[in-house]
Amino acid sequence: MSKAAKSATGKGAGGSETTDGGKTQRGIQSVEVGGRVLLALAQARSPLALSDLATAAQIAPGQAHAYLVSLCRLGLIKRDELSGRYEPGPLSLRLGLMHLENQPAFRAAVPRVEALAEAIGFSVAVCIAGPQGPTIVRYEHAGFPLHVNLHVGTVMSLPATSTGRVFCAYLPREALAGMWANQSGAASSAMTPPDERAAFEAALDAIRERKLECSVDAPSPGISSLSAPVLDADGRLCLALTVIGSTGVIDVAADGPTARALLATAHDISAELAAAPSLLASSAS
Repeated sequence: MSKAAKSATGKGAGGSETTDGGKTQRGIQSVEVGGRVLLALAQARSPLALSDLATAAQIAPGQAHAYLVSLCRLGLIKRDELSGRYEPGPLSLRLGLMHLENQPAFRAAVPRVEALAEAIGFSVAVCIAGPQGPTIVRYEHAGFPLHVNLHVGTVMSLPATSTGRVFCAYLPREALAGMWANQSGAASSAMTPPDERAAFEAALDAIRERKLECSVDAPSPGISSLSAPVLDADGRLCLALTVIGSTGVIDVAADGPTARALLATAHDISAELAAAPSLLASSAS
């Protein structure tokens, strides 16, 4: 048994000692070991078998199983009944959403996205960069129901959706690399044939120029969309807003009313983010 595994089987209410501002604080060792299991799962970015989780957390498989039973009971982890692999549970999702709700870009986006969906009569998705790709974290329904399965947690294809291409246009290559690999098992250059790579890069340049991208009947027939980035004061992508509607009903023209409303909303959110540091500075002075 590894040293870490032996320590994990020690005093459950005992714990490691850490210093905080020179003061020694006593923790609960079993909780910290459970945290290592959660961290191993988070770093893997994909469901893991028990043996892989145990190895990553540096504890014995038998001990890992006991922790996983408790973590599953709490809802922090869940086990897929078909594959037997472990993945984040519903409580982990709720904690993640709670963290997200405290982010300035998300807080600024929520009321404006609600107003946008009501004004244009089309559903609007708010997407952030997740390990698997652009991920819906807010979905405002409007208008008639769409024959497409979109909900909080849906991961958007990088090359096949307007949202994915916006992320490709604005995220650093190193951030995109992991998403491409998770979606395809290959790097972005491997996914895009050489004769299509130049055309794809040109399309990304066009997105950056107009701060807008559209999809028609893709990736779902009968569904079209417009997507715009929300950038911070330094031009970094915070999130993307995507308007979704039935093809032939939604106007996806770059100079159309839907595009103008979407761009105005994205601009207003970015403006609030840019103003936030100055507001904080003035209130502190």
